[in-house]
Amino acid sequence: MAFTRTLVATVVAAALSAPALAADGQVAALKVEFKRLAERIESLERQNKALEQALASDRVSEREPELATRLKFVENQAQSMQQHARQIESLQGISVEASLTGVVQKVGSRGTASGVDETRANYRGDISVSLPGGEIGDAEGSIFTHFRFGQGTGIGLRPTYTSGANTTAFETSAGSDDSFGILAQAWYQLKIPLMDDGVKANAREHLHLTAGKIDPFVFFDQNSVADDESAKFMNNAFVHNPLLDSGGDIRADAYGFAPGVIAQYVNEKQKGSEWSLSLGVFGSGAGANFSGSLAGPLVIAQAETAARFNYLPGNYRAYLWHNGRGRGATYDQIERKHAGIGFSADQKIADDVTLFGRYGHQIKGQVRFDRALTVGAELDGSPWGRAADSIGLALGALRTSASFRRDSLTIDANTDGNADFGYQASGLEKQLELYYRYKLNSHVELTPDFQIIRQPGGNASAPTLKVFGLRAKLGF
Repeated sequence: MAFTRTLVATVVAAALSAPALAADGQVAALKVEFKRLAERIESLERQNKALEQALASDRVSEREPELATRLKFVENQAQSMQQHARQIESLQGISVEASLTGVVQKVGSRGTASGVDETRANYRGDISVSLPGGEIGDAEGSIFTHFRFGQGTGIGLRPTYTSGANTTAFETSAGSDDSFGILAQAWYQLKIPLMDDGVKANAREHLHLTAGKIDPFVFFDQNSVADDESAKFMNNAFVHNPLLDSGGDIRADAYGFAPGVIAQYVNEKQKGSEWSLSLGVFGSGAGANFSGSLAGPLVIAQAETAARFNYLPGNYRAYLWHNGRGRGATYDQIERKHAGIGFSADQKIADDVTLFGRYGHQIKGQVRFDRALTVGAELDGSPWGRAADSIGLALGALRTSASFRRDSLTIDANTDGNADFGYQASGLEKQLELYYRYKLNSHVELTPDFQIIRQPGGNASAPTLKVFGLRAKLGF
């Protein structure tokens, strides 16, 4: 109000002092206009005061000026957007994957351990979470956890070299009536850039250090065509190197996991020809399930390189291993040191065809089979307009070791003094698997599967096993 009176007085004084406005009529008209101006300014001041009072509180009232209500609405929107932005920022680097796989398989009475026809179902669920693990200087950390649950052990085949025709089968030791999950994996990895120019973004060489509870096959013996039983081949002879996995040289816990540490050097200087060197040390036997000493671990080293064939990508891996506690792979249950070498390769030969191959060779230890060769191919559905579908075919041969051929009639398989293997092992166990993976939509797959196992367990007189199955997978 003081400002208003001062302004009006100043303007009136200036007007009255002007000779051109000296007439009484003109002065009266000016006074009316000045009064109207003062009232307008006073009204604006009242509105400004009311606006200031309204904005002093976060509460919205129907009595406050409309402009204040609008300003508060815009401010609330801005705060909400900032909150969502902070939430999104806090979730950056976090990824979650989940899948549920169910399998039904049927085998005739000549192929089962029970001697009767069997039709069995099982399911398995996997949930993995990846989290950012902080930074140490230029090094970036990451955390990986994997939970697994399931029910059903699958069909019970007569003795073979493989661990079964259904690697998806999972059940805890509590039994089928008490199905629950386990913490399968939990490890921390530090990715350290090796920089030539001091710029982290330009680094093309890295050192990866990993420690925790690990599935060794995540880092060793990988294969793009044959290492995922929930989507590719289900027979364990094709999922991993049979000497390590179904042969038992890996000596992980009952579910295939073990505590360990891994150091890996990765060179990505030349695109399409990347290569890496890895060294892993894992708990073996009782050390794998945290119930015994970590002495005598599994040590495995691998060299890996990418390559091009007619500009098409491929991967080639060579590895060797030594296990100081190789009892799990020994048919007479005597603990010995084991060692072996292996190769794994996958190579595209056409845009829709990928070949794979694995070879394992036991160089130390007394095992049931000491040579393993698996080969196969995957054809995607592009030629018939179903690019997301695929057909897989694999063939395998496991050679009986000389010592097992010699001892199979006399060594007690159960170490109970009452029963031996009951047959003379000879020759090869041979496997075949054929599947068609049908993609229903982005989340659901159906896979009819057929398997043949000839001379199971190296028993030339044993009947050929034929296994029919259907797998369904939901993935998110």
